[in-house]
Amino acid sequence: MTLFGTAGIRGPVDEVSPSLALSVGRAAGEPGETFVVGRDGRVTGPALAAAMEAGLESAGADIRRVGQVPTPALAFASQGRRGVMLTASHNPPEDNGIKLFVDGVEYDSDAERIIDDRVASDDSRLARWDEWGESERLAVLDRYRSAVETYVREQFGARSRDGDAPADPLAGLRVAVDCGNGVGALATPQVLERLGADVVAINASVDGHFPGRESKPTPETLSEFTEFLAGGSEAPRASDGASGDAASGNFDLGLAHDGDADRLVVLGPDGEVIHEDTVLAVVAAHYAADSDAADSVVVTTPNASARIDERVRAAGGRVERVRLGSLHEGIARERSRGSDDTEIVFAAEPWKHIHTAFGGWIDGVASAAVVAALVADAGDTDSLREPVTERPYRKVSVECPDPAKPDVMAALENDLPDAFPDATVDTDYGVRLEFADASWLLVRPSGTEPYVRLYAESDSVDELVAEARAVIETAVTETA
Repeated sequence: MTLFGTAGIRGPVDEVSPSLALSVGRAAGEPGETFVVGRDGRVTGPALAAAMEAGLESAGADIRRVGQVPTPALAFASQGRRGVMLTASHNPPEDNGIKLFVDGVEYDSDAERIIDDRVASDDSRLARWDEWGESERLAVLDRYRSAVETYVREQFGARSRDGDAPADPLAGLRVAVDCGNGVGALATPQVLERLGADVVAINASVDGHFPGRESKPTPETLSEFTEFLAGGSEAPRASDGASGDAASGNFDLGLAHDGDADRLVVLGPDGEVIHEDTVLAVVAAHYAADSDAADSVVVTTPNASARIDERVRAAGGRVERVRLGSLHEGIARERSRGSDDTEIVFAAEPWKHIHTAFGGWIDGVASAAVVAALVADAGDTDSLREPVTERPYRKVSVECPDPAKPDVMAALENDLPDAFPDATVDTDYGVRLEFADASWLLVRPSGTEPYVRLYAESDSVDELVAEARAVIETAVTETA
């Protein structure tokens, strides 16, 4: 496919343009179908949404416009129908993107390929003039927030260390949320407050320029938030978009979103970013332990740490992996392979979680509430993460032009095993090498940026990364 990467269509707005949105809308629309259409806070969102709606309606589909919402709220609204979200997620403000949903789940690769082929063939797919669709406004945000609140109350409302059910699962918890000027500001602070937390929201004004920080939450872009959590900075100015009692320090937990709130970064009260795989392991173990199924399954991706397998096994479950960007396909695969005793209790890749009992979509807002409830139940973040063995882990990006990626990966299928002859090799989802001492590395092409990603976990991780990176850089140089 030429349009779709691991997370829908994404790129600079001179590529993901109104004309492309119109073509994708025509390709996706069908007479009699209903699409919910939403967007994040990017400056280019309104024009792309208008073009998308025109394409869908001209193909015969009816439109329900939900306006600015987090991506998980759009997915929630697509249950029982189809959906389109205009977002570039964590990409910079000059980018935008298109994600397609059906019944709360992202389009799988087969459905994306149909759209890709239709756009490539320039099939206008215009419906007859009297079959064009109609549009109307749909309010979904409060229904979504209420649904997340209800789900977390059902999960945690009766849990307390003294045996009495608290009035609110997050009562007594003080949480800081860095919304990053994204649409997570429209949901996460409100849900946490409804659940009883004392919430301070930072960068909580939706602004497509992302003035507070870059849209992608990383230890580097969250440096000011880290300082605020640790009590080393002044309260944010009102113009920064802060809400709540914005005195710094004395927090139990920090949470941060990307531009569309499908990602979640978790920070301790000292401002330390808790490793994404540790967060994944904690949440996965919770779901595996709470499941009554004889066969509880967690679906994750090849770049996820072995610490997840360890915690899920300890909780009585098992882990299965699927290629990055295809959690929904992995869920469907494991359900079809399983028996009546099989339950897919959780699915996640680093930063992104699907709470399968709530819905089939990646949901950073629900993750924020679930993680906060787990912290409240454990007493603090240190107690929550204590059972997780955190071996040294690295993620490295090696520059590689997009056109060269197929040839580079083909070369690495031979070059990496030659460089590490004692490793077991798996090439289903990139090139993954596993070693007898439980070390592993994975190399895969980025679906959204001009990089080849290298992931590694080992007691001697720096040496492993250095050796693997040299092999990758040689392949890029010789192939690109």
